[in-house]
Amino acid sequence: MFARLKGWARAIRRDVHALWLAARDPRTPWAARLLALAIAAYALSPIDLIPDVIPVLGYLDDAILLPLLILLVLRLIPPALMEKHRATAAAAAARPVSRAGAAFIVLLWLAAAGGLIWAFRPWLAG
Repeated sequence: MFARLKGWARAIRRDVHALWLAARDPRTPWAARLLALAIAAYALSPIDLIPDVIPVLGYLDDAILLPLLILLVLRLIPPALMEKHRATAAAAAARPVSRAGAAFIVLLWLAAAGGLIWAFRPWLAG
């Protein structure tokens, strides 16, 4: 069972890299490019939307949400094109890191913190 999970994780990692490549390929339809770019940036970001230290919820995005989003985008990309990018991703030695994805997640957290501070400002000034 552990070997199956490890193989599944490798396939997810390969598909994320392939989505990153497909997002930059002009032959990919524009809607699929936008979604692929967003999903790849999030998946390759070193910062999670829901931190892994939060019990259960922390791994929910990595274990359920991310694979479902990948499956959605894979249906939008032509199969032959996706196979080419999967082969390229499998041959790649290093996993790319998305600094733009990390910056987006940091901005999202800062916006959430600012929204909470703004919402509770009367109580904080109190």
